[in-house]
Amino acid sequence: MDKQAVTVFWFRRDLRLEDNVGLFHALQSPYPVIPLFIFDDAILDSLPKNDARVGFIHESLSKINAQLDELGSSLLIKKGTTAAVWQSLIQEYNIKEVFFNKDYEPYAIKRDLVICDLLQANNVVTNCDKDQVIFEEKEITKDDGLPYTVYTPYKNKWLEKYRLNAPVTEFDCSVYFSNFYKSIFDFPTLEQIGFTANPIKVKPHNLTQISNYQETRDFPALDTTSYLSPHLRFGTVSIRKLVNWAARKNDVFLSELIWREFFIQILYSFPKVIDHNFKSAYDGIQWRNNEDDFKRWCTGTTGYPMVDAGMRQLNETGYMHNRVRMVVASFLCKHLLIQWQWGEAYFAEKLLDYELAANVGNWQWAAGTGCDAAPYFRVFNPEIQLKKFDEKGIYIRKWIPEFDLGYGQPLVDHAMARDRAIATYKAGILK
Repeated sequence: MDKQAVTVFWFRRDLRLEDNVGLFHALQSPYPVIPLFIFDDAILDSLPKNDARVGFIHESLSKINAQLDELGSSLLIKKGTTAAVWQSLIQEYNIKEVFFNKDYEPYAIKRDLVICDLLQANNVVTNCDKDQVIFEEKEITKDDGLPYTVYTPYKNKWLEKYRLNAPVTEFDCSVYFSNFYKSIFDFPTLEQIGFTANPIKVKPHNLTQISNYQETRDFPALDTTSYLSPHLRFGTVSIRKLVNWAARKNDVFLSELIWREFFIQILYSFPKVIDHNFKSAYDGIQWRNNEDDFKRWCTGTTGYPMVDAGMRQLNETGYMHNRVRMVVASFLCKHLLIQWQWGEAYFAEKLLDYELAANVGNWQWAAGTGCDAAPYFRVFNPEIQLKKFDEKGIYIRKWIPEFDLGYGQPLVDHAMARDRAIATYKAGILK
C-alpha cells in the first residue's frame, strides 16, 4: 500500500506556532504537515548533561506539543546527526515537501546545504524562509552593495526600509492548523534525550516597563529589563511582533533589536569573526592570558564588586545585566589583558541567551577588535561604573553577601592596569 504523502516542517530556532513564516507556508501545502524537531548530536555532544538551555528547549517543545494535542496532532522528536535523521525519515515517510526557517550561523549554513542536497536527491521539494530577522544579509547594504560595518548608518538604512512598509506583516498560522498531520508521536523525557534538569531556568519575558527603557536600562538593581533575549534566541517569540510593538512604544528598545540584526549580518558576511579579530591590525597584541587571573574573573573574586557581582549572577542564574556585561568584558580584556575569545567561550557556556553573532560582536566591541568597536584606549573604570549605576550597592550586595564584612583587595590596580592596557594595545596594533 502506498504511504500517505506528507509535508514536514522542521523547527529549529523558531519554537512557536504563532507568527512563524515557514510554518505558515508549510500549512498551506496540499499534504498534511508533520511538525519535526531534531536534537542534533553535533551540538549536544559538546554540552554538559544538565545544560539549562536544552531544558528550556525541551520545555518549549512540550508547550508546542500540548497545543498540537488539542488539534489531534503532535511533535515528531528525533535525536542524532541531522543527516542520519533525515535519511531515516525519507525511508519511513513519503515526504513531498520540507519547510524550515533560515539560520545565519556558519554551522547551520553548512548543515542546511547538506540536508537540502539530500532531500533534493530524493525528489523532496525544499523551502527556506526568513523568520528570525526583519531584514537579512543582502537586504540592508551600502549603496555599492557591500555590507555595513558601522552600526549607525546600518540602523538608519534599516529604519528607512522598515518605515516604508511598517508595520511588517505578521503571519496567522492558526488559519491553517487543520492541516497538521493527525498522529500522536511519543514525546521523550529530558532524560531520554540524555540530559537532566537544571535548577537554572529561563524567566518569562516582560514588556510592561519598556516604556521607560531608556531611563532604567543601565541600572541593574532595578531589574527592569525585558528578559526577552533567550526567547529571541530560541524563537519562542516573534521578531515581527516585537519590532512592530517597539516601533510604537520605544525607539531605544527598537535600536537594541536592530543591533541584533547588525551583528547577525556581520557574522554572515565575515564568518572569520567567530574566532579572529574583525580588525586584523589588532592581531599583534601580546595578551597576558594568565590562567589564575582568568579563574578569578570566572568565579567573581577579582576584588572589583561590579565585576564580581556580574560574574556571580551569571554563574548562578545564566543571566547578566547588559551594563554589567560591558564592565566585566572590558575588565577581562583591558585590565587583565586576556584575549576576548576566552571570555566569549565562557559566556557561551553559561549564558541562557547565548547567541553566536551577538556574543562575538559584543566581545569584540569590548576588546576594541571588532567592527564599530569601542576604541582601544577606552577602559571602563569598574569603581566609577559602580558609583554611577549602583550607587547604593543594592545590586552588588545581592550577589556578594560578604561585601560589608570586609571585601578582598582588587586583583589589579586600576590606574596601573589602564596604562598597561593602552601601552600593550598601542605596541601591538599592526601598522
